Amino acid sequence: MPCPALPEGFDFTDPDVYRSRVPLPEFALLRRTAPVWWNAQPHGIAGFDDDGYWVVTRHQDVKEVSTKPEVFSANLNTSIIRFNAAMTREQIDVQKLIMLNMDPPEHTRVRQIVQRGFTPRSIRALEDALRQRAGHIVTQARANGSGDFVTDVACELPLQAIAELIGIPQDDRARIFDWSNKMVAYDDPELAITEEVGSNAAMELISYAMNLAAARKECPAKDIVSQLVAAEDEGNLGSDEFGFFVLLLAVAGNETTRNAITHGMHAFLTHPGQWELYKRERPATAAEEIVRWATPVVSFQRTATQDTELGGAHIKKGQRVGIFYSSANNDPEVFDHPEVFDITRDPNPHLGFGGGGPHFCLGKSLAVLEINLIFQAIADAMPDISLAGDPRRLRSAWLNGVKELQVHYG
Repeated sequence: MPCPALPEGFDFTDPDVYRSRVPLPEFALLRRTAPVWWNAQPHGIAGFDDDGYWVVTRHQDVKEVSTKPEVFSANLNTSIIRFNAAMTREQIDVQKLIMLNMDPPEHTRVRQIVQRGFTPRSIRALEDALRQRAGHIVTQARANGSGDFVTDVACELPLQAIAELIGIPQDDRARIFDWSNKMVAYDDPELAITEEVGSNAAMELISYAMNLAAARKECPAKDIVSQLVAAEDEGNLGSDEFGFFVLLLAVAGNETTRNAITHGMHAFLTHPGQWELYKRERPATAAEEIVRWATPVVSFQRTATQDTELGGAHIKKGQRVGIFYSSANNDPEVFDHPEVFDITRDPNPHLGFGGGGPHFCLGKSLAVLEINLIFQAIADAMPDISLAGDPRRLRSAWLNGVKELQVHYG
């Protein structure tokens, strides 16, 4: 369906767009005029042997795609909507070993094993340690007087949480952070991360995790790694499967929560009334609104396994379908005044943790805990934090990332 009000050649996965903004006005236009819209691309520019993909913008349609894995596959072309055009099909297909890119029944098998590490009891067991770490992170930042909120504050607690969860020694945690940065920054020339560097970082992280798994198989401990890998024949993960699971955690659990915290801080500091409200009342609804507002993952994709219809559009078997969470989370049919940052918003049926279905975020409770703990610590220790500059955004085709946010810590 044509949408003449969009500039010719506009692409909702163009990383240069996201370097400056999330295209919310364009999403709003499509929700009104062409909620499932064909976005043509130069052949192969996204790393796939095709000429474009469908843009799904409405909340209800994103949920429908998310909950029908038999029609919309995460495995056929992976969930990543745009790779570097130089990537080979073989390099893309390797990523199908990551749970994010699996379909049932294989996805069901792996998820049932992995979710042992995300039980309410497991998350509660981390809370005291993470609360102490949040306090320490904020205290150290405040002593600096001013600095980059991303590196000083936002990146630290998600990294510590993942490391605590799977037992990574403190001395190795900076390596995990470095590897995860390199894996997602290949679209940003300022960071000088080539596709080769990103791929090598992924392999180093997988190798590290496989070695950790092998050690636990040899000598099990009372930790989550041992629960996941110690007895493969009893329905646990192989060392290679554990390696790809840690790779997923490094991006899905680290990068996304870090960006939610950064966007949340920026939202508070540009909506001072909300920051005063938070400091005074600490509403339990705040973390969910921060995630809705930030929507750290702009989009994932699925591939049609058959001819089907969605939102009035006829989708052919084999065509890629982009599900745009940033658009769904600003759908006025679902959210009253979605353009307003409101930490008391309730209900808040945002899709920042996915649109439901088999790929709903396994680590949601851990992410919400991290967001709550870090903002409680900030409100306690540096309530007068203020902006010292505009955020510098990551150039990425599918992440709503911030690489720098200068602040005065008060």
